[in-house]
Amino acid sequence: MAPGSGLPASPAECRRRAREAPEGRVWGCAMPSTWLLLLAYLTYLALGTGVFWLLESPAAHDSSERFQRDKWALLRNFTCLDGPALDSLIRGIIQAYQNGDIVLDNTTSMGRWEFVGSFFFSVSTITTIGYGNLSPRTMGARLFCIFFALVGIPLNLVVLNRLGHLMQQGVHSCARMLGVTWKDPAKARWLVGSSALLSGLLLFLLLPPLLFTYVEGWSYVEGFYFSFITLSTVGFGDYVIGMNPSRNYPLWYKNTVSLWILFGMAWLALIIKLILSLLEAPRGSYPCYCHSSKGNFKPQSWRQGLDGGAEPHSPQPGCYLVGPVIMNRPEPSVQVSRCGKDS
Repeated sequence: MAPGSGLPASPAECRRRAREAPEGRVWGCAMPSTWLLLLAYLTYLALGTGVFWLLESPAAHDSSERFQRDKWALLRNFTCLDGPALDSLIRGIIQAYQNGDIVLDNTTSMGRWEFVGSFFFSVSTITTIGYGNLSPRTMGARLFCIFFALVGIPLNLVVLNRLGHLMQQGVHSCARMLGVTWKDPAKARWLVGSSALLSGLLLFLLLPPLLFTYVEGWSYVEGFYFSFITLSTVGFGDYVIGMNPSRNYPLWYKNTVSLWILFGMAWLALIIKLILSLLEAPRGSYPCYCHSSKGNFKPQSWRQGLDGGAEPHSPQPGCYLVGPVIMNRPEPSVQVSRCGKDS
């Protein structure tokens, strides 16, 4: 914190303090606030959406018109199709399907490179889902996609980590308040954790298939399969929303699904992290080796506290925990300070 103010110190101030800090004292600077990070994330998505829309929409429109002209010309000129003409028709149909230009009677699939479609493509790119049903065709869009993904993928990982951290903090806060009320922290932790797990299952995996069943015409199992394959970023591409040319999709549909993907990936990442922690440390404790004056090491036991921190069974000097790894404190005089407030 800057002296005499409640605002975080600037990066330049942090660097100055780090240079002027006494030897053995380490300074760290906080990350930007969550709201600023989310604003940068949404701004970056809007940038990608606009660029893909401007670069790909005209080409997609021209391709659709060209396909219509070729289709009617083929019907006029070939009253009895032979082998080469049939092959040409099949190749044209395949190419038109890949470009999203298939037209049946008077209905067509939702424009993939309109603004909404471009936004969904931007989301599927930086989340690394990559369904494979849509890709840039113009060289300018392909080159931009490289740089867009190069910066967007790390930014997406930071945002997902921050959202997951906020979700975890919310669960821990509820558990603490409920534990104080009930005078039973263990029961409160179990109840809040179970409620958070069931709420996430309903909101991100069990209820969305009902929407896909209504809008896409899939079965519930197909919708559930698509939900998990999407949130886990596997993205096979065998099921993709907005691909049925015989259906009229509302404008809010892909935007809603994009938000569901963002928050659902953060929740699923927490579940995967929990499963990993259970597999790696099934007893919830870690060995801690503390040094004594004689130079030998004595094992101690640590457990995860309610707020995710480590709590020793018996406090011992010279012993501390960094993340999931127990380390020996080299010098009692070494201190770690922060200049800035992390929200």
